[in-house]
Amino acid sequence: MTPPLLSIGDLTVALPRGADRPFALERVALDLVPGEIHCVVGESGSGKSMTAMAVMGLLAEGVEATEGRIDFRGCDLLRLDEAEMRKVRGREIGMIFQEPMTALNPLRTIGDQIGEMFRAHTDLSGPEIAKRVPALLADVHIPDPAAAARAYPHELSGGQRQRAMIAMALALEPAILIADEPTTALDVTTQAQILALIRELQERRGTAVLFITHDFGVVAEIATRVTVMQNGRVVEQGAADDVLDRPQHPYTKALIAAVPSLEPPPRPRLAASHEAALTIDHVSKTYGRRGLFGASKRVVHAVRDVSLSLPRGATLGIVGESGSGKSTLARLIVRLLDPDRGAIRLGDVDIAALSRRALRAQTRHIQMVFQDPHASLNPRHKAGELVAQGLIVHGTPRKAALARAAELFALVGLDPAGVDRYPHEFSGGQRQRIGLARALAVGPEVLIADEPVSALDVSVQAQVLDLLVRLKTELGLSMVFITHDLRVAAQICDRIAVMRNGEVVEIADTVDLFAAPRHPYTRALLAAVPGRHWIPPVPERRIVGA
Repeated sequence: MTPPLLSIGDLTVALPRGADRPFALERVALDLVPGEIHCVVGESGSGKSMTAMAVMGLLAEGVEATEGRIDFRGCDLLRLDEAEMRKVRGREIGMIFQEPMTALNPLRTIGDQIGEMFRAHTDLSGPEIAKRVPALLADVHIPDPAAAARAYPHELSGGQRQRAMIAMALALEPAILIADEPTTALDVTTQAQILALIRELQERRGTAVLFITHDFGVVAEIATRVTVMQNGRVVEQGAADDVLDRPQHPYTKALIAAVPSLEPPPRPRLAASHEAALTIDHVSKTYGRRGLFGASKRVVHAVRDVSLSLPRGATLGIVGESGSGKSTLARLIVRLLDPDRGAIRLGDVDIAALSRRALRAQTRHIQMVFQDPHASLNPRHKAGELVAQGLIVHGTPRKAALARAAELFALVGLDPAGVDRYPHEFSGGQRQRIGLARALAVGPEVLIADEPVSALDVSVQAQVLDLLVRLKTELGLSMVFITHDLRVAAQICDRIAVMRNGEVVEIADTVDLFAAPRHPYTRALLAAVPGRHWIPPVPERRIVGA
């Protein structure tokens, strides 16, 4: 067998006193062989990213490796001082961080930041660096590399920023590339492009890749070997085919069982005459950015002449990439934005034509669950107060509203005693349940869910999806479910509308859309789903009520 390039042995990393557990990592062991893509998979808090930070010598203050070794080319990285580690970091081991907008300096151009790699580690002259930077950007398939080098991070798309991070990580042709969730925040087509790029560069350069992810679809797409982590420990390791198709540990089996299938479950077809709970009729929204003296500088057609109908008691999915208009449409439906034209009828009432004062009476019939529960919950208020706010606004006495908030906590699977805690005291999945309880407090008929599970681990995602479907059935809700995850859409939606550049390009019952997509864009989205050909070996998990 090929000897490992990187060998982690019995690595233990201690957390500061007062943390939720004494160790971030306990006796972690894994090997990385030249030319392989080794995926480390697990939920938040499993120790995946902490392992990468230990390898890079980037552990936070107060967090330290207390036992074990990290051997790289005959040297224990844990024994190097910071000056010695700087010679390894970037030159020998490169890293792609999860969020490029926080990893890139917003005040420096992309070219300047990539060039810093050469200035710090080589004796290349300025003109030589200026030649190499566009060549690197061309290697990662960024269009117009010269222009991209002159751009600042905010002027590039999310996928382009991630490509720039890859170019930076590969600038000095390191032997090892660590990729920490590099595709988590990306659309399915951009995600597919980044995965293909990493695989292409790995094959062309022979780089060993340590790829950190919680997405088993990504693992099925690119992994050579897999390490599964739980609570800072390695629970299973092996070749990708063995772990994916013949998992041994109960935790691995549970994670795989929680992966939504791309095959929609059978469900009754919606009749054309089915009563509509919500009707969107020729709705448009345009953003205009004005220049000097009022001259139009740029016009963005966020939503273009969209017409949709949500059958009563059904779930209408809206899918598409970032910038397709999905979230803008959601905000138009609940009147967080005003449409330029068109009607939005809730039953017989056109809420798009109502004044703000008249709209308040209708808001109890339509509520929204937001993508980021951390940002949408006021950290200064207790969770029970946040849930009770809507009831109080609509006239319910405060004491009765708080009592109802406790009942709603129980309804969404939370301890009613949690009403006296603040949002930061809950996990991400629990905060999303609080957001759901808040939306349900006023008894809405229609629920708008904007990417409600995109930031959650796969098992927590499964729990929230099951909860949404159960509540929809029990409470008789109609739901608009916005997502870029086609696996989730397949399991939860009765009908799906596909949006691109503000327009609906295809709409069909979910079973029909997945079986025979008509529009080329829909076919491209389905073809880009990572691990689409992988069929989990465990009994298929059906979402409750689907």
